[in-house]
Amino acid sequence: MAITDYSIAAFDIQKIWADFPILSREVHPGVPLIYLDSTATSQKPLQVIAAMDEFYRRSNANIHRGIHALAEESTAAYESARERIAAFIGAATPREVIFTRNTTESINLVTQSWGRANLNPGDVVILTEMEHHSNLVPWQMLAQERSLRLEFIPVTGDGLLDLDEYARLLTLDPKMVAFTHMSNVLGTINPATEIIRMAHEIGALTLVDGAQSVPHLPVDVQALDADFVAFSAHKMLGPSGIGILYGRKALLEAMPPFLGGGDMIKRVELRSFQSNALPYKFEAGTPAIAEAIGFGSAVDYLADLGMEAVEQHERQIITYALERLEEIPGVKVFGPAAEHRGGVASFTLPEAHAHDISQILDADGIAVRAGHHCAMPLHTKFGIPATARASFYIYNTLEEVDRLVDGIYKVKQLFA
Repeated sequence: MAITDYSIAAFDIQKIWADFPILSREVHPGVPLIYLDSTATSQKPLQVIAAMDEFYRRSNANIHRGIHALAEESTAAYESARERIAAFIGAATPREVIFTRNTTESINLVTQSWGRANLNPGDVVILTEMEHHSNLVPWQMLAQERSLRLEFIPVTGDGLLDLDEYARLLTLDPKMVAFTHMSNVLGTINPATEIIRMAHEIGALTLVDGAQSVPHLPVDVQALDADFVAFSAHKMLGPSGIGILYGRKALLEAMPPFLGGGDMIKRVELRSFQSNALPYKFEAGTPAIAEAIGFGSAVDYLADLGMEAVEQHERQIITYALERLEEIPGVKVFGPAAEHRGGVASFTLPEAHAHDISQILDADGIAVRAGHHCAMPLHTKFGIPATARASFYIYNTLEEVDRLVDGIYKVKQLFA
């Protein structure tokens, strides 16, 4: 597929395309791939693939406990990745960066460790109506166990959080406010700094689900003043199976271990143990070493592009996409205007179910998501069972938006 010239100049799109081998494949005979599903998982550049391949070819060994050359190389590469990720998000120290399997596990770590140690029957936790299931179900599980009270910041008709209602909910003296920085359905970029400031004013802690924001926006955890931030590698050019929990050092030091086993201990006796220092206290067992190395390469790639440039590119893409989608009779796009959202457009057609839309688009090589996107309560709020979702990243172009629009017109014709 040839990439045409257009007005977006945040970075060299031709060079980026050359870095992603999957973008040159045909998904059906003679049908090139147009990948518009990066909110679910992003594609991986050669640099990430090569970093993991190099590790397995030259330095594969377990970390921390070995003193031979391969173990020392493996440990150095693993800890170097942690340091680069910490710098990428502006953490005060790499000790505040915990490797987990994904955003979901990071949130579960907070609920099961901090939550069990600090929340009692009747305590209030504030969430929002736009949360991914990963930031709902762990709190629901803990609420059932500890008789907690869950309250929710409403979503307005235009896809924004009702901050007036949030201010009222804060009068309930919550212990935790946990919210998504960017909605995976609506694309809404929530005012995280303001939400955190308001929570801290009444003494509540905050957890930010950064699964969609950290890959797409400049995120500085110290500037946000966040207590916890969770995100995943696979949504930001890195491998699957590894994520991050950022936490303030003092909070993490006070929390009990989440999992027991090797590397999270300093000393073990038959009837007792002493947990390790941060960050290892929360990293039981052999970790995903190659994946951590790939994660480090992914943040290097994004840092070289510049997250301001990434945000600018996606803002131009989504602005154009919303304009084109609004041209199509009957299309309903959910969420706010472009200035309040990231590169996500979830929509419905009166003629066809979201699954039919996705299947027909796939025949033209266009990969979009269909369903409730792990946000069933939000879809219930808007009275719909499912949406089709196009999501954009650094490798997407305006021409691909045009192809998406052409595909939606084809869906309308088939169901007319």
